[in-house]
Amino acid sequence: MSMISEFKAFAMRGNVIDLAVGVVIGAAFGKIVSSLVDGVIMPPLGKLIGGVDFSAFKWVLTPAGVDGKGEVAILYGAFINTMIQFLIVALAIFIVVKAINKISRKQEDAPAAPAADVVLLTEIRDLLKQGK
Repeated sequence: MSMISEFKAFAMRGNVIDLAVGVVIGAAFGKIVSSLVDGVIMPPLGKLIGGVDFSAFKWVLTPAGVDGKGEVAILYGAFINTMIQFLIVALAIFIVVKAINKISRKQEDAPAAPAADVVLLTEIRDLLKQGK
């Protein structure tokens, strides 16, 4: 089997295609969550903490030069935004997995009837206990 045909067989497997679809949907979902956090959640939170753009919070290690370049800073506001985005994604995934588990959980059926030989052996045991 040539390398091209092996690659084709690998790429056309259902799992690989499902994974690719999942990655694309995940990337789109990530953009939606980023938009939600940056445009909907953080502005009111910034207003609550004094009307400051939360993503602009930083700790400046080296100030910018006269030309406005060369600043070295730790952008902890952006980090907090990213953490909130992660928590939203994690919550959404948790809710989806929980819903899938609830849907796929099979109702516990009544135990299956025992096999005929087990029934017969049980009857024999019961008769022996009665002394018949």
